Amino acid sequence: MSMERIWAPWRMSYIQSADRPSEEPFPAEKLLPGGDPGCFLCRAAADPEPPERLVITSDSLTVTVLNRYPYNNGHLLAAPRRHVGDLTEITLEEHQALMLSLSRMVELLRRVMNPDGFNVGLNLGQAAGAGLPGHLHWHIVPRWNGDTNFMPVLADVKVIPQSLEAVRDLLRASLVGDAGGASLAQDAGGPAPR
Repeated sequence: MSMERIWAPWRMSYIQSADRPSEEPFPAEKLLPGGDPGCFLCRAAADPEPPERLVITSDSLTVTVLNRYPYNNGHLLAAPRRHVGDLTEITLEEHQALMLSLSRMVELLRRVMNPDGFNVGLNLGQAAGAGLPGHLHWHIVPRWNGDTNFMPVLADVKVIPQSLEAVRDLLRASLVGDAGGASLAQDAGGPAPR
């Protein structure tokens, strides 16, 4: 029996990213007030259009991006546009907009990717596993029956079957095609009507 090889080239960029800056310098004048130029969510909120930001949708209060290092295919991060690191610091309007965004993204992923379930959660603080403790973000992870196997246990490897660019294009195309002509992929001055 020969050993099967599974290639996951994006893992190398993750492994090597620990020792280098996350992205090119970002002009501070483009950031929202209080934004952090080193925060990928602040850069996505301030300038959502470049494909490398992996923005799925944004509105006046929230931004949703693909996780660059996903636990599973379609793994999204929903965050307030404002750089804020604790639940007690977000406004009632941001709470409401984020919960609506989470619901919409679950609905979008269900329609486009047909998962069997979801993990939706928030890691609050580094001790709880927050990789970016300064900017709150919820994880939305699609799950399929049988999506766990021996790879993470034996090899510490998770195989993601689709590129981030392909998932981004698929989700954004579905948003543009949503009924009523309203696109969640563009700023509508607030949460898009349901």
